[in-house]
Amino acid sequence: MNSYNWYSQLIKPIWSPPAWIFGPVWTFLYILIAVSFGKVLLMFLKKQIPFLVILPFILNLVFNFSFTPIQFGLKNNLLAVVDILLVFGTLAWAMIAIHPHAKWITYIQIPYLIWVSFATVLQLTITYLNR
Repeated sequence: MNSYNWYSQLIKPIWSPPAWIFGPVWTFLYILIAVSFGKVLLMFLKKQIPFLVILPFILNLVFNFSFTPIQFGLKNNLLAVVDILLVFGTLAWAMIAIHPHAKWITYIQIPYLIWVSFATVLQLTITYLNR
C-alpha cells in the first residue's frame, strides 16, 4: 500500500496508461516469455545452441524481475531507469542471438519489445518529471 501511494503521487505524463492495464499486459507477456525461455532452455540442454545464445535470455529475466523491487521496493526511479535499459538491451540481444536458430522465438518477442520500449520511455519521463 505504501508503494502504491508513493507511485500514485509521482508526476506522470498525460499519456501514462491506467494502473489496471499493467496486469493483463504483463500476464500476456509473461506467457510469451515463458514459452520462449522454455524453448531456448530446452535447445541449450540439447546442445543445439551455445551458452552465449541463452545468456541474454537469463540476464533479461534477472533484470525484468528486478524492476518491481527497485521501482516499488526501493522507490528509486534512477535505478529503475538503469534496470529498464538493461531489460531493453538484453531483450534486443536475445532476439538477435536466437534469430539464426529459431526465428519464431524472435517474432514472438516483438510484443514484449514494443511494451519494453514504451515502458522505457515512460520510466525515463517519470524519472525526469520527478527529479
